[in-house]
Amino acid sequence: MSIDPELLGMLVCPACRASLEDRPLTADLFCPGCGRRYLVRDGIPDLVVGGSES
Repeated sequence: MSIDPELLGMLVCPACRASLEDRPLTADLFCPGCGRRYLVRDGIPDLVVGGSES
C-alpha cells in the first residue's frame, strides 16, 4: 500500500531527519540518508526507532 504523497512530504526519518522514499512493493519507507527502512501496515508507517526498522 502506498503512502499519501502529501503525508510522505511531511515525514522524515526519526534517526537522521532525511526525507523518506515510499516503496509500495516492499510495503516500507526507505531512508536514503542512513539506510533504515520502516514498515507500513494498513497504510500506517511505523517510525519508531528500534521498532520495525532494519
